[in-house]
Amino acid sequence: MKIAVVGTGYVGLVTGTCFAETGNNVTCIDIDKNKIEKLNNGQVTIYEPGLEKLFLRNQREERLHFTTNLAEGIKDARIIFLALPTPPGEDGSADLKYILGVANDLGKILDDYKVIVDKSTVPVGTAEKVHAAISKNFKGEFDVVSNPEFLREGVAVDDFMKPDRVVIGASSERAKKVMGELYGPFVRSGNPILYMDLRSAELTKYAANSFLATKITFMNEVAQLCERLGADVDMVRRGIGSDDRIGKRFLFPGIGYGGSCFPKDVQALVKSSTEVAYEFKILNAVMDVNEKMKLHLMPKINKYFGWRYQRKAFCSLGIGIQTKHR
Repeated sequence: MKIAVVGTGYVGLVTGTCFAETGNNVTCIDIDKNKIEKLNNGQVTIYEPGLEKLFLRNQREERLHFTTNLAEGIKDARIIFLALPTPPGEDGSADLKYILGVANDLGKILDDYKVIVDKSTVPVGTAEKVHAAISKNFKGEFDVVSNPEFLREGVAVDDFMKPDRVVIGASSERAKKVMGELYGPFVRSGNPILYMDLRSAELTKYAANSFLATKITFMNEVAQLCERLGADVDMVRRGIGSDDRIGKRFLFPGIGYGGSCFPKDVQALVKSSTEVAYEFKILNAVMDVNEKMKLHLMPKINKYFGWRYQRKAFCSLGIGIQTKHR
């Protein structure tokens, strides 16, 4: 199958490479000329274990291509994935300007039926906005699908090639059939393709990340209680993690959740809640506890590792530290 992937960041490059590995002809598109030149020269622009081997093999076998030309990249493609950044705005909402900008451009160049797939993490209702943006200039048939990614840094290739589930939000049987054909090779071991409506698929990614952030935050609250009661948090963690209803993962106490996804996804879900006049009390508390946890651990990091290490650690978490004592 011919596929186009718009965006060659972390998600886009892993997505394009892994689809090529199963025999699809994939063209990845990006406006960054320097990045595309590097990729065309066989230089992987991100580090992810196992990715370079697949990248070079599929490029060598001419199943993986790169271009800055959107019209050229989507030519003859049955599916177009949008793997574009959705950075948080000042109010915590996801910025959709890149996705909607590409959707607007697609509307001007589409000439036959395509399935347009939101692969980026986007708020509920984004598929409708993408559909509207394309429809302004293209009056032919097309479908917009939500297909959120669940990739973990460090094991993204394995996560993609052997997913525990594939979530597909679609409003037409035609789009479901195309997506089912594409993902068939990835679920041969029996893991499910979960078909649902568009809004449910969009919310699934935010709900999953927010739940994991809540789990981390809960364990940090337990850790603080252990300090006060003289209990061993590691023993408590092992005790509750052995319950298969809870599980062992995301139960390690520490500085709190961080990274590129959890903070922005929790914020975005809270923002979406406020827009429909719902106060998501649990997630508001999660964000509050997470911020306080960083400050709670600051003196300990300073004591054991010194100020320079503390400054580096907290700057990486997005905390501006102006002076040694606050």
